[in-house]
Amino acid sequence: MLTNGYNTYNKMPQIIDKPTFKTSPQSISTKFVSSTPGRLRLRVAHSHRQPEKMQRIANALSANSHITQVKTNVHHGSIVINHDGKDGSLENVLATLKDLGIIFADVSEGNTEAAAGVSSAIVDLNQRVKQVTHGAFDLRILFPLGLASLSVRQLFKKGLQLEMIPWYVLAWYAFDSFIKLHGTNQKQSPNE
Repeated sequence: MLTNGYNTYNKMPQIIDKPTFKTSPQSISTKFVSSTPGRLRLRVAHSHRQPEKMQRIANALSANSHITQVKTNVHHGSIVINHDGKDGSLENVLATLKDLGIIFADVSEGNTEAAAGVSSAIVDLNQRVKQVTHGAFDLRILFPLGLASLSVRQLFKKGLQLEMIPWYVLAWYAFDSFIKLHGTNQKQSPNE
């Protein structure tokens, strides 16, 4: 029994050696720009283009025995990885990237902080609309439907008015946005 420094004996808490639980690193979105034998080029998402993060990635990659050189460009978010090109070295590099928390996704060039904020706000609004309508509607159907109803209203209220063009412009936008919002993405990420 351990004492607490006083005359009374109390049980003192003991430190028990517990296994350390490693938390997975924060995922970093990247995109394959090019992959040639012995060379891999990645583009890091705009939100992760801090010099500290890029340097941490470069240092971790340089520790891999299959990697001969790592170059980073923080401004463009580019990481160029030169590896020995032998059998299994690319898989080893990809496993190292995965261990660092790097995920391969479609990283667009022009996403700024403002664009990412607007995009996340719209995604949040879309989820709320889905919850309110119990999954029956979302913004992908409501937005084109709203434009279509505006075009029909303009058509009934003002007639054809071919010289002004507003009703069928709205009708075209309704159709075009419906097609774009419901289009399928044929691209698949290289890690699938």
